[in-house]
Amino acid sequence: MSIAFRRTLLALPALVGLYTGGWAYFAPEHWYENFPGFGFSWLPQLGPYNMHLAKDDGAMFLALGVLSLLAIRYAHTGLVVLITASVWLVFNVLHLVFHMQHLYVYDTTDKVLNAVLLSLLVVCNAALFVPVRNPSREQGR
Repeated sequence: MSIAFRRTLLALPALVGLYTGGWAYFAPEHWYENFPGFGFSWLPQLGPYNMHLAKDDGAMFLALGVLSLLAIRYAHTGLVVLITASVWLVFNVLHLVFHMQHLYVYDTTDKVLNAVLLSLLVVCNAALFVPVRNPSREQGR
């Protein structure tokens, strides 16, 4: 894997963290009613609104987004990337497992989107464990 591709893989969780986190923290009720956006709404089916939980979720996603931005900056540093990938992987695997157990609350389109998008996040995080080829040459970039 190249450093450039590693940065691309890190950009996905960074975007997810900043998008979800900013929305959930700064507009928690709107986030709860409308997440993930684009005409879909996936949270009300899972239980009642809780502002504290929504804002905590937003803060956690923002923190993960910041960690991902730092990992993009220091993508040549394997340890930073492995820490970031590990943290996201734990979260995304557990998140995927939860949603796979609760797909029954959604219609077919929402089931497919949940399964595909959450699985994609797991695969992207796992791919970050692939070592950089020629790390000494790549560090200079």
